[in-house]
Amino acid sequence: MLTSILLLAVEGLALMGAGIGAGIVALGAGVGIGKIGGAAMEAIARQPEATGKIQTAMIIAAALIESAALFGVIVCFIIATS
Repeated sequence: MLTSILLLAVEGLALMGAGIGAGIVALGAGVGIGKIGGAAMEAIARQPEATGKIQTAMIIAAALIESAALFGVIVCFIIATS
């Protein structure tokens, strides 16, 4: 009886930890993409003739951040379900 209650508590904590971890990952990705966007807008304002190159670099960096965030969320859920 006591072991089943403890097992349920541990599973609940694992799911809660996965949710918190996924939230932190999403928050970090949002902050990172926000900084990239802000820096790109500032760079475009300083050098309007380099808009194409700046936008390309910004999109690539944002895609890399999103892929890292997706990887982090998947790892959180794999840890929670194992």
